Amino acid sequence: MLNDRQLRQLLDSLTSAVLVLDDSLLLCYLNSAAEDLLAASSSRVSGQPLADVVRESAAAQQALRNALATGEKYTVRRATWTLHNLETRTVDYSVSPVPELGLLLLEVQSMDRLLRIAREDALISAQETTRNLVRGMAHEVKNPLGGIRGAAQLLQRELPDEELAEYTQIIIDEADRLRNLVDRLLGPRKPAQLKPTNVHEILERVAQLIDAECDGELKIRRDYDPSIPDIPGDSEQLIQALLNIARNAMQAIDESIGLASGEIVLRTRIQRQFTIGKHHCPLVCRIEIEDNGPGIAEDIRERIFYPMISGRAEGSGLGLSISQNIINQHRGLIKCDSRPGQSVFQIYLPLSNE
Repeated sequence: MLNDRQLRQLLDSLTSAVLVLDDSLLLCYLNSAAEDLLAASSSRVSGQPLADVVRESAAAQQALRNALATGEKYTVRRATWTLHNLETRTVDYSVSPVPELGLLLLEVQSMDRLLRIAREDALISAQETTRNLVRGMAHEVKNPLGGIRGAAQLLQRELPDEELAEYTQIIIDEADRLRNLVDRLLGPRKPAQLKPTNVHEILERVAQLIDAECDGELKIRRDYDPSIPDIPGDSEQLIQALLNIARNAMQAIDESIGLASGEIVLRTRIQRQFTIGKHHCPLVCRIEIEDNGPGIAEDIRERIFYPMISGRAEGSGLGLSISQNIINQHRGLIKCDSRPGQSVFQIYLPLSNE
C-alpha cells in the first residue's frame, strides 16, 4: 500500500492540476501543477475558500455545491478563471465528488498551456526552417566571395599603377566584410559543449559587461532564486546569448529614455512540468531579462528572432537570431513579451540533458 508521502509524490508528478475541496468549498490540497496554475502554494491557500483564490461565476460555485449534494460528476469546457493576482486562465476542468469523504476532486487542464505549446511548436518549426534557409544561403554566398577576393588579389598584383590598387583593396575589404557577416549569420561554429554550469555566474558576467559598457549609469537589479542547481550548458555560448539580449535592452534604453532613467532586471526561477516543443521537462530554469525601455514595435514583434530584423536604425538584426540559435542548441526556448515601458525576454533551459 502507498503511504501519504508516496501518494503526494504521485500527484505532484502529474501534468494536470489537482485541487481537493471540502464540503464547504475550502481548499484542502493542491498538487505542484495546481500551484503553478494558480500561482499560489498549497500551504498558503490551504483552508481558504476556492472563491478567494479563483474567481468564476456564481453559477459555477452553485454547480460545485450541487455536485456535493447529488454526487454527480461533470466537466466544464473553456472556463475563465481569474486568479488572486488578477491574471486569467482558460481551463477545462472535471469535478468528481467523493461522498464517503465529503470532498470534491477537481482535475484541471490549462487550455492556455496547450495553446501555448501549439504556438511554440509552430514557432520552433518556423525558426528551424528559417535557420536552414539562412545556412544554405550563407554557404552559397561564401563560395563566390572567396573567388571574388582571390581574383581581386591577383588583379592587384598585375596593376601597372599602384594608385589603382585602392579600388582592388576596396573589393577585398568588402568581400571580407560580407564573409564576416555570413559567419555571424551561421552562428557559433562549434556545437555547444554541455557541462554543469551555474546560471547565476553567467548572469553576473553579463551584468559586469553591461555595467562596464555603460560606465555604471544603468541600474541593474538582480532577482535570483539561489536554490536553482547547475544546468547543462556551455557557459561561453550562454554568456553570448544573454549578453546579446541585455545589450539590446541597454541600447534601446539609451536611445529612448537615457541610461540614468533605465533599469534592467535579471531574474531566475524554477518552473515545473514545462513543455519545450515536443519534449516534456519536469523542471526547467527560467531566466528573465526585463527592461523599462520603449518596447518592441508591434510590426516586428513576431519577427524579432529572424536574421536582419531590428527595431534600431543602427542595429544589425543578428544578435537575437544568434541568441535563439544558441538557446536552441541547449534544447531550450526563448520568448519575448513586450509593451511600451516593459520588455521581458524569457529563456527556458532544461535542468537535465535527458
